[in-house]
Amino acid sequence: MHFTKMHGLGNDYLYVYGEAPENVAELSKKLSDRHFGAGADGMIYIAPSAIADFKMRIFNADGSEGKMCGNGIRCVGKYVYDKGYTDKKTLKIETLSGTKQLELHVIGGKARGATVMMGIATAGDERTLIADGTSVTYTPVNVGNPHAVVFTDDVMRVPLETLGPAVERHPDFPEGVNTEFVQVLSPTRLRMRVWERGSGITMACGTGSCASVAAAVKKGYCPCGTPVSVCLDGGDLQITVTADGNVFMTGPATTVFEGETV
Repeated sequence: MHFTKMHGLGNDYLYVYGEAPENVAELSKKLSDRHFGAGADGMIYIAPSAIADFKMRIFNADGSEGKMCGNGIRCVGKYVYDKGYTDKKTLKIETLSGTKQLELHVIGGKARGATVMMGIATAGDERTLIADGTSVTYTPVNVGNPHAVVFTDDVMRVPLETLGPAVERHPDFPEGVNTEFVQVLSPTRLRMRVWERGSGITMACGTGSCASVAAAVKKGYCPCGTPVSVCLDGGDLQITVTADGNVFMTGPATTVFEGETV
């Protein structure tokens, strides 16, 4: 099996063109292992779609299937354009959370990134739970997948390694949840760290960045209709939430290497 390792701000996956095999969960766990495999946050399979230009299926490092990946969909666009599967710069990609449209940023004949129309982000009212003995107040946000956005005065002091999995596995989230810890640096800049459902700590999370800005807009920390920089461990994403709740995400996509299983 041939694969391409790609990343969006360090959120890395192994990309394969074709339908996912029956043993995909086992395969994703094996190849994602950073000591005994190729090393990744999971695997993404790309195939033709009956309702869009292409479809993507996302499998996390623990073998579970994800509904949507913001960093991953930008890399899917780069993959199909750079490898000649399409010459379109505007693409529709089928995902388990609906069809998303992206505009590729092409420089020198290669896609370097994309702006993705992520759809509507729905931010709810604040809730509080107890996780790992800590009271956690969060804003629930749905961006096609579930998020719990927690605002904090100092994101670097959050015990992400213990609090992240405790929130993910809390009884309030029977199917798990992505958890973002967010520090407001200014009305147009957020600092975010993330615990991703099924993958753990990652360098970046596209849907999490969208959820964080949507929650910040709801709480009045950030304006709607204005690009907000979300500073992640792997770099910055630009997120705009419009007055009607639609979210636009802009960021890079990078190829790391090509490989084959043995």
